[in-house]
Amino acid sequence: MTAPVDLLASYWTISGGDPHTSREYSPYDFKDRVEAASRAGFRGFGIWHADLERVHQKYTLHEMRRILDDNGIRHVELEFLNDWFLDGERKKQSDIRKRMLFEAAEVLRAYHVKVGDFFQETCPMDRLVESFATLCQEAASHGTKIGFELMPFAMIRTLSESLTMVRGAAQPNGGIAFDMWHIAKLGIPYDEVARVPREYIVSVELNDGTFEAPWSLHEDTINHRRLCGEGEFDVKGFIRCLQNAGYAGPWGIEVLSAELRTQPLEQVVPRAFATTMAQFQ
Repeated sequence: MTAPVDLLASYWTISGGDPHTSREYSPYDFKDRVEAASRAGFRGFGIWHADLERVHQKYTLHEMRRILDDNGIRHVELEFLNDWFLDGERKKQSDIRKRMLFEAAEVLRAYHVKVGDFFQETCPMDRLVESFATLCQEAASHGTKIGFELMPFAMIRTLSESLTMVRGAAQPNGGIAFDMWHIAKLGIPYDEVARVPREYIVSVELNDGTFEAPWSLHEDTINHRRLCGEGEFDVKGFIRCLQNAGYAGPWGIEVLSAELRTQPLEQVVPRAFATTMAQFQ
């Protein structure tokens, strides 16, 4: 019997926020976004840290939780924590964000919190293992999981290194967040992903795109992703490989697209749901 599919509306797909700018927060009201996601059929919802701060100006965490419950949202994703493995001022600022995310995770009953790195920092593996273990232990006290997002911009950029870190940390609530975009851009074969033990798979995000582009990888990543079935990626094959690995959690749809950011919420949300769900049929 096929397990039911719960789709999660990842933050960047439906928020209209501009990534890596001072306007990362959504121009749409939180309640409007949640209601739109629910109407389309989503059962999960993603929140970015800058948007969480913005939403707090109008809603308390308990009010946010009530809105999510009222709309049948069962899975909440919180992101993004970086610099958690460093020292000095950047670590202090990371700890401030961490406290905000973990407080929200506890009240919102977040499925997981995504962490990683955007700057290809240099850090020895033993330090990463220790820091990841500590992070997972803190997250466990707030009832949530930690997913390390494997991507070309992080301090570790291979599947083997990512597995070394999460295995070394040996925390039951810590593992890898697999974003299909990054897997494609890193050239990691699907059969390697399928061999990852289920206990190390925290979350999965789907999207589409092209294997080559005339602009930089950064530009490609934040402005030119495509909805599932509208690019060159084998989305159905990626889904099968994660299902074969035993993954049965919510499936995020994360599409950072300059084109989508110009379209109204009521147009983007149902389109994102329909194109993603079609990959499972």
